[in-house]
Amino acid sequence: MFDNKTILITGGTGSFGQKYTKTILERYKPKRLIIFSRDELKQYEMQQVYNAPCMRYFIGDVRDADRLKQAFKDVDYVIHAAALKQVPAAEYNPMECIKTNIHGAENVIRAAISNNVKKVIALSTDKAASPINLYGATKLVSDKLFVAANNVVGEGQTRFSVVRYGNVVGSRGSVVPFFKQLVANGAKSLPVTHPEMTRFWIMLQDGVDFVLKNFARMQGGEIFVPKIPSIRITDLAEAYGPGLTQDIVGVRPGEKMHEIMCPGDDSHHTIEFEDHFVITPSIKFFSQENDYTNNLLGEHGQLVESGFEYHSGNNPHFLSTVEILKMDEIG
Repeated sequence: MFDNKTILITGGTGSFGQKYTKTILERYKPKRLIIFSRDELKQYEMQQVYNAPCMRYFIGDVRDADRLKQAFKDVDYVIHAAALKQVPAAEYNPMECIKTNIHGAENVIRAAISNNVKKVIALSTDKAASPINLYGATKLVSDKLFVAANNVVGEGQTRFSVVRYGNVVGSRGSVVPFFKQLVANGAKSLPVTHPEMTRFWIMLQDGVDFVLKNFARMQGGEIFVPKIPSIRITDLAEAYGPGLTQDIVGVRPGEKMHEIMCPGDDSHHTIEFEDHFVITPSIKFFSQENDYTNNLLGEHGQLVESGFEYHSGNNPHFLSTVEILKMDEIG
């Protein structure tokens, strides 16, 4: 569906954007592939690797509505990956996080509607479900904006959906590169926030593939959640620093013990498919009537039981230390 189409990725120089670009160029023949981001150095570095004739690099910030509107001209599909994502940084710089994650989301929606973009998928996070930190709260607001945008568009063709998943193996700024650096520097111990903490775990390629497939699945208004494994933080530390002492340093500001992707309060809106869940809109769309139990790929799902909750602590699939390392090698 991406052959001879124009695709734009906001925040396209990040880990996700680069892997998405690689995948699109390997599998499809897009008319244009636009990387929209605000860091000229990261764009320059990415251009040294990805410089196919279809590639375009736009410097701009999602806070700048006019620049977004210009960049979205004649675009068919948008992946909105731009965000401020560091939990402690958001706690200490709340307005900056709000400007990018909330106001930026509104700007993306307006630019997509005004340019008649076909489909938009916004990347979310498990921290947006029952949030306790500012980052998660801004992404929850962003999710709500993108779902409601399907009503705002009226009779227009643009459709908006959200993809929500957990921690990405080895992404920039995550704990895995941090642990690796400590071990490489000869550390005798690794810092662990809490011995009972768990997280969802996904390989970057799996995240990219899930987003690609959801462009074909989506009707508009869905929050797509993949079924992925969990890890224990203590197992993660043991995998990368076998035999090292684990120093309990305490939970950081805004962190949870376990992350949630499908809250129990949303169980009456949650549909289970073979390899994913869909959280359906809580509002009615006046211009469209969707049967979310059947998606556009012909897959059929069923409503979950009342009170069902999908979180990293009750997940039936936990990775062993060997599996954690194997995922890192593959990803």
